[in-house]
Amino acid sequence: MFSGIVEEFATVESLAKDGSNLNITLRCSFTDELKIDQSIAHNGVCLTVVSIGGGCYTVTAVKETLDRSNLGLLKTGDKVNIERSMQMNGRLDGHIVQGHVDTTAVCDSIEECDGSRYYTFRYDFDRAKAAEGYMTVEKGSVTVNGVSLTVCDSKDDSFRVAIIPYTYGHTNFHTLKPGSKVNLEFDIIGKYISRLQRYAVANN
Repeated sequence: MFSGIVEEFATVESLAKDGSNLNITLRCSFTDELKIDQSIAHNGVCLTVVSIGGGCYTVTAVKETLDRSNLGLLKTGDKVNIERSMQMNGRLDGHIVQGHVDTTAVCDSIEECDGSRYYTFRYDFDRAKAAEGYMTVEKGSVTVNGVSLTVCDSKDDSFRVAIIPYTYGHTNFHTLKPGSKVNLEFDIIGKYISRLQRYAVANN
């Protein structure tokens, strides 16, 4: 379980195919604090540490993960937002994030606004999936590349988020440009509510 409060970005040191899997080796400031089998969110995708050495750690992304996220597009030198799993004795500063990416979106536009920036993201709208809670709502929560954000200008297939200077500098948002692909995880609470509503209607 994660909160969507990114700790920092890691740098991709190397990529190695292993059948249909991809081994991703990254460098970050807290590598020496990690251990094998630990879960870390990478651009919002929960992956398990499989090896540690030389100041780097390695995680493995399976084919389904590569198909559903932007991790298959990574190149050596890319920056990846990372967050270790949430400690249950701490404050939940973001929102409940599972690290299970639902879909990808494309950055439509970036506009500067008095020091902050508004990013517009567009994704493929699926009415059936939206009925299951795979959508955004005004002032609701969404996770973009692992970052917990508040939605504004929610539409069927797009939404905007405001990025403050701190988030811009401490996550890989500063590397995004129009056309960049990002990972989305919709709010799990919205999914449960949608499921309960469908169940109630079906049994009335």
